[in-house]
Amino acid sequence: MSIALAHKPGTQFTTAVTAAFGAFAGLLVGTSQGSALIGIVLGAVALGALAWALMTFDLPERMARWAILAVVAALGLLIGGIAGLFVGLIFGWFFGWLIYWIGSGRYRMKLAPYLTPGQVLWHYTFRVICGAIFVFLITPILVVMPLSFNAEDFFTFTPEMLRFDPEGYSLKHYRDFFTNNEWQRSFKNSLIIAPIATVISVSLGTLAAIGLSQSHVPFRRAIMAILISPMIVPLIISATGMFFFYSQIGNWMEGTLGLNKTFVGYVKVVLAHAVLGIPFVIITVTATLVGFDRSLTRAAANMGADPVRTFFKVQMPLILPGVISGGLFAFITSFDEVVVVLFVGSASQKTLPWQMFTGLREQISPTILAVATILVAISIALLTTVELLRRRSERLRGMSPG
Repeated sequence: MSIALAHKPGTQFTTAVTAAFGAFAGLLVGTSQGSALIGIVLGAVALGALAWALMTFDLPERMARWAILAVVAALGLLIGGIAGLFVGLIFGWFFGWLIYWIGSGRYRMKLAPYLTPGQVLWHYTFRVICGAIFVFLITPILVVMPLSFNAEDFFTFTPEMLRFDPEGYSLKHYRDFFTNNEWQRSFKNSLIIAPIATVISVSLGTLAAIGLSQSHVPFRRAIMAILISPMIVPLIISATGMFFFYSQIGNWMEGTLGLNKTFVGYVKVVLAHAVLGIPFVIITVTATLVGFDRSLTRAAANMGADPVRTFFKVQMPLILPGVISGGLFAFITSFDEVVVVLFVGSASQKTLPWQMFTGLREQISPTILAVATILVAISIALLTTVELLRRRSERLRGMSPG
């Protein structure tokens, strides 16, 4: 606490910082009410005056924070109903905490005491920028998810939803997804194509990464650049090239081998998605191989193990987290991809993203919102698995000899 008191800022500093945050909050509220400029001005003035009063009269922190929470929540209820009440509770808690966090100097307690004011400012500015980017990225997802429970066939929040009226919410869009033949067929196609493409991507990508990790391989950098180029080249260009390339392969498979046209279509889409997934596998497996102890494979060879046995018994268990991580990324890439399948596939291979694209362009189906929410849940589960595997990989590399 002595460090905080030594750096306790003045009332003007606390007022200015709180007013800046108040202007941002006013921007959000004012935009929702149709007047962003008035919201900015009112937010800055109101919060700045509040901070000045609290610091000047030195009111007890606990009582003042509860009072701020109650007043801001009441204003939110008055302006926006039940939804405004929740927003008001969040804003009230945040600004009550912010004013005293700055005004008491607690913002410097966990920082080195020798930091200059400019360094302290950059420390928190950097975190605010990262937080703003995170909010910018996550907000579209947070908007889609509650809209998927809309009782009406609209892509906007209805008055009933804003009032948190149970009549405004329904699971009908989810029922439509699980009962509609078009949606189910596209979902099954995605479940067929994505796993097969993932297996191919993992097999080829892992072998390529292991080969390129050998120091004696010539032109390693050039080969690596070529292999990861599908991830760098604009997707529309890759899709156009795949269309011409795989159309010739499809004609040969149908004409020469006499294969069914639908089967050939699945083969083309699977191969195209495998090409898109291989770069992710190569990158993740290569990153895992950076900490791999080569002496383990040499020891296995000295004990009589052939290369295949060495790979499956020694190398594979240690790089498995990277292989699975790359496979998950390849699966997500295939499951969410729509541009390539539009060029390479046909109506028989219509995947879930393709059906969503059709729903936006032709039908304006609100079922898209339910499907998007399901895909978000699947992606979160897969990315959580990737993070757990990454941590396991770090632990394994820490256990191996240096």
